[in-house]
Amino acid sequence: MTRREFFQDGKEIQAEPLHYTTCGLDDVYLLSGFTRKSTPYGDGVTISNIDGLHRAIGLSLIVDRKALSPKELRFLRKELDMTQADLGRALRLSDQQVARWEKGECAITGPAEVAMRLLFAVELVPARKRGAFMANLVKALNELALKDETRPNKLVFTETDMGWIKTATTRELACVGA
Repeated sequence: MTRREFFQDGKEIQAEPLHYTTCGLDDVYLLSGFTRKSTPYGDGVTISNIDGLHRAIGLSLIVDRKALSPKELRFLRKELDMTQADLGRALRLSDQQVARWEKGECAITGPAEVAMRLLFAVELVPARKRGAFMANLVKALNELALKDETRPNKLVFTETDMGWIKTATTRELACVGA
């Protein structure tokens, strides 16, 4: 398991990192931004800017190339202040499917994982800029869809002495009457 380490800029790095499991993840360690204290009820910890820390953890998760673990999915969902039913509706799935993912009973599907990452990314955009961000995202997706319309249905390859080469597309062959 990799170890995710976080520190708060401008704060002194502590001699002993804090293994921060309260967020529900097993691999988060804080190098700064926390204070250990003794209380009448036992040892305690205060974390400064916990909302900022959770945004940083979430950002780390959504840009990581590895598949989201059940605990990571649950963390992101909770940070979005969504129930399993809310997330299920957003993904056009049942709350039971979300629960199965979070229990590790089955792997989250690729499209659902991408959607989850995007949901969290959009939440990171300040509310006043979210409309413009979404408009630009939709425009970019529409442009990709237009490019798909011009993509040939099939590519045609021919084996030569030099190896395989692309010789034509079915659209090109139709134009020459082949």
